[in-house]
Order: sequence, then structure tokens, then C-alpha cells
Amino acid sequence: MAMQDGSYERLRAAGCADEVAYVQACLRLFFAPGASADAVAGRTDTPVPAISAENVADIARLNKVGVFLLKALQRTSAGAAPPGLPGWLDGYRRRTMAMNVACLGDSIAIDRVLRDRQLDFVFLKGPLQQHLLYGDHFMKPSGDVDILVSPASFAAAREALRTIGYEIAGKSRSVWWVRFLGEQHIVRDDGTRASTVDLHHRLQQPGSPSPRDTDGFLRRKRVVEVAGAALPITSAADTLLLSSISVAKAFFNREPCAGYVCDVRASASRLSEAEQQMVLDHAAGQGLTDTLLLGLRAADVLLGAGGTLLSERAARILARIDNADLFHMVLAPWLSSLRWPQRRHVLWELCGREPVRYLAEAGWAASADLSRRIFERSAAVEPARGDIIKITRGAATHASER
Repeated sequence: MAMQDGSYERLRAAGCADEVAYVQACLRLFFAPGASADAVAGRTDTPVPAISAENVADIARLNKVGVFLLKALQRTSAGAAPPGLPGWLDGYRRRTMAMNVACLGDSIAIDRVLRDRQLDFVFLKGPLQQHLLYGDHFMKPSGDVDILVSPASFAAAREALRTIGYEIAGKSRSVWWVRFLGEQHIVRDDGTRASTVDLHHRLQQPGSPSPRDTDGFLRRKRVVEVAGAALPITSAADTLLLSSISVAKAFFNREPCAGYVCDVRASASRLSEAEQQMVLDHAAGQGLTDTLLLGLRAADVLLGAGGTLLSERAARILARIDNADLFHMVLAPWLSSLRWPQRRHVLWELCGREPVRYLAEAGWAASADLSRRIFERSAAVEPARGDIIKITRGAATHASER
């Protein structure tokens, strides 16, 4: 669902070419710690003090990469950051830690109640995944807990969560949410803070190719230990696929997605060449080869080519979009100069240019859109078509992974 906040118009008006380049330089330094730290200061022709700390902060926040910038700048000289930015990034890191600690506590409680009901489930994204990818639970803010269950277990999982105080959020009761999005927001508010669970039985929104075997994500799960609890999370291959799915979803919705692109690079960089081929085979089995390649090409454009088997395959996807445009579509999609491809053309490529698959996915998207028009009340989210946007949460200090 396309979402913009109050920073979009200001960033669009400002252009922020130097600030965008600065954020990219920091991200590249994060993933290449052996590179010269002078790359950050020398990435643009604009002196660092002239770069707007406020604009860099908004770009980092919208892309969920504030902590990446903080860690990169900790390896540079004191003058590598514009005045005011280090303090903002430190505050962002503190807010992320507080949010993710709460998320981990919620995850442990949720794990307990779902196990008691003998329900099969797996945690998606969030601080558990961040620790596996970066060795740190606090890289990106997680405002809710994402859980995948099978369609057959969806109602039982929802009822199990209700026993510990969670209730379905009003906007997610509709047919469109349950049937087409395949998820519901379930919220608990104890008067001190609100806790949200996104309960999924699907893994992609209509309009983007969906995995052929969603239950396979449950079968292939692995376990991580947190505070003595063994919590299920997606396999390494599925983590890479899910990160690529998130990139594709953001691309369709024209949302900034550098945080997901970083997850793609972190996931892919852990694979040997043999494992890379296995991931390609796995993606093909799920019908997600081109979704995977979009995530990989985005990572190469943003962070530098990996020089791997995956990078070689990724170069062909959406070849009509040049690297400069794709880079800005990832990091700065608010730019009015961008020449976005039509969504049906993107869907055609992500379906592998297979007519039957394309017609099935396009038909599913059309049915979802019709359902949304019929069942969604005017106060709910508007139909995700064209460039319709929802203004939400304009505060520059907000931190949320959604």
C-alpha cells in the first residue's frame, strides 16, 4: 500500500542530490569496511557542512537505514558528518533499541501461546532476522511482530492471540485484508503501549507475483534462541526471497526501500557459489526468480556490484530501466523526474514473461481491487492504484519498519 509522509513534498522540492549521494556513500562504507572512510566526505562535490542534516535524516528514516549510517560514520573522521546528524542518528538508534526490545518481548509471549496451541508458525523480518544478518537486533526499527501461519491455521492463531489480549484492528476485518492481502493487524493496548501483530497467511500483495508454496516457508524454518526461548524464523534462502519480495512490493508502491535492499545484500553475501545456485533453483521453484533478481540488481546498483553468480544473473531484469533511475527508485522515489514503468509492465517481467502466470496474477490483482472498492470503508486505506497516497505520521523522529 503506497504510503507517503509529510517529508515527501519537502524532499521532492529540495531535490537533495547531494544528500542522496551521501546516504549511498555511507551504506557502501557499511558493507565495505575496508574501503577508505574518505569516500563518505568525497562522494559529492558539496562540502559536508553544506549537506542538510535534516534531509539526510529524513532520507535515512524513510529508508530505515539510520543505524547503518551511524555505524558507517563511526569509522570516519569527526568531520565526515554534517553538524547535527550524529546526534540525530544516536537518538534514532536509541529509539530503535527501545522499540525492538519491546518487539522481542512480544515475540517471546506470542511464541509461548502459539506453541501451547500446537500451531505451526514462523516469525518474519524483525529483530530476529536482523541479528542473523548483521549480528545486531537493533539495525532497523520494528514497530510490530510479523508471523506467518498456514491458511488452515489462520483463524486458530488469531483466536490464540486473543487469549493474551490481542484484538483485530477494525481496518483489517474486511474481505480485502483477509482474502487478498492475506493478513490482519491484531493489536493489544495495555494502557502503557500498543503492541501489534501482523498475522499472515500470504506473503505478497496482489499485483506482484506470489510464492507458489507459502507453506514451504514453514517447513524450512530454523530456530534462534532469545532469552532462553527457541523462536522459529525463516531459512537463509527464504530470508533472501522475502527481502526481495519486500523490494518488489516497495517498487510497485513507489516507496523507498534501501533497508530491504541492504537485507538482500546481507543475505546474498553469506552464500557460497554453490549456495547461490541453490537459491536460484529455489526461487525458480517458487516462481520468484525475477523477483529475486530485482532485489539483487537493486543491491548492486545501490551498494556496488557483488561480482557473483547472482549479480551476473540480475543484470538482465528490468533492463529498460537504467541504473541511475533504478538507484533513485530505491533510495529517493519521491523525485518528480523519475520515469516509472507502468505496473503491468513490471508484473509482466516479474512473471518471467509467461502469459498464463501474468494473466493469473493480473486477474488476482483486479479481483482484489474490486473487493477493496466494494468492502473498504472510506475511512480505511484508499485503493493502491496509480499514485494515490496516504499521508501518515509526518514526524521526523518516527521509527517503524513498516
